[in-house]
Amino acid sequence: MKRQKAAPGQQLRWMKLDNAAKIYPAARRRNWNNVFRLSVTLNEDVDPEILQTALEHIIVRFPSIAVRLRRSAFWYYLEEIPRAPKVMEEFSYPLTHFPFDDILTCAFRVLYYRGRIAVEFFHAIADGNGGIIFLKTLAAEYLHLKHGTEIPCTDGVFDITEAVREEEVQDDFPRYAGTSAASRKEATAYQLKGTLEADGYKNIIVGELDAKAVVDKAHEYGVTITELMAGVMIKSFLDLQEQRVPKKRRRPVKVLIPVNLRRMFPSETLRNFVLYVTPGIDPALGDYTFEEILRELHSIMALELSPKRMAARIKANVRMEQILPLKLLPLFIKNIGMKIVYDLTGEKKSCITMSNLGVIRVPAEMAPYIDRFGFTLGVQHTSPNNCTVISYGGKLYVTMIRSIEEPVLEQRFYTALKKLGLNVKLASNGR
Repeated sequence: MKRQKAAPGQQLRWMKLDNAAKIYPAARRRNWNNVFRLSVTLNEDVDPEILQTALEHIIVRFPSIAVRLRRSAFWYYLEEIPRAPKVMEEFSYPLTHFPFDDILTCAFRVLYYRGRIAVEFFHAIADGNGGIIFLKTLAAEYLHLKHGTEIPCTDGVFDITEAVREEEVQDDFPRYAGTSAASRKEATAYQLKGTLEADGYKNIIVGELDAKAVVDKAHEYGVTITELMAGVMIKSFLDLQEQRVPKKRRRPVKVLIPVNLRRMFPSETLRNFVLYVTPGIDPALGDYTFEEILRELHSIMALELSPKRMAARIKANVRMEQILPLKLLPLFIKNIGMKIVYDLTGEKKSCITMSNLGVIRVPAEMAPYIDRFGFTLGVQHTSPNNCTVISYGGKLYVTMIRSIEEPVLEQRFYTALKKLGLNVKLASNGR
């Protein structure tokens, strides 16, 4: 099959940042950018030359991901890159600092190590849904070139000979905004503190569980997998806060959970189309058993995860960018204002992010070559921990990342899973 390549002198597409993406360039720091990582581990070592060719073949099919960040007088925007970046052998820990100057050249990077192919994305260009489609398509093309395997374009593998559809590159937030805006007020949550790693090192621990056992345990409590994991996380934070903070100074414990809006609205965009809910427990109301935490979480999620409520929240976000005086402000003033807003609200309304990408499926022709998939969120600027959940091949992987030395949260969280009767196999990049 003939693979699509960029034509000489091809007109490069550019596009405005989507509604969710606008905060990421403004909120950046000299040593921090909002980046996430997706990976696939094959059962053989990666050939870097073939991986490079595969990347060159697929990028024209992904003009909203194969981009660089650009800036004008009034806004940031994305511009399609003229050629694929060089794949790099991974030499350090995952999610090493992604300098902003590099993002201005190419807003993603492709890494390999032994049998692993990883893509790290600046969050302004995509969410996990778009990212996993890009990764699966890259892996499919790599396997096609390496083994001659014809892989059908199903289960999120794109046909790279197909023309790009406009639905894939549009910002769908304005399209699905409601008629009234929801309030954005939220209580400040408890923040875990610790000793920062001196050199920016990120500690990563992956817990591997049997997916069916987790499903059965969630059903036993009458909740979803996400609610079960969030409940364990909230209980862990409540116990830590009880140890560390006097009763009168304790704050609500909340988990930020990304919600894939494509499950509510008929969207095909590969750009960001995610909002967040922050369910939690206020210890000022009294002590909670684990069962009570789960019941409270389940009720909150059932209430919040409705199309009408999400449309109202979209409206609240979209309304801000439609105010004419704000549109006319120079970019450097917008950045100052958005950074202040982010510092005051963005990371303080939850204790941690827990993102569940769900069950990853691939065409049957790919499966014999694949051992597992991985998903890691970078830590925030001030919050030292983040958590992801992903399932593949009957296994569920819970990955925790931290920027501090003390593994107190991971110890409580994984111990709590074991106390529920779930067998957890741990792996770490610990030094």
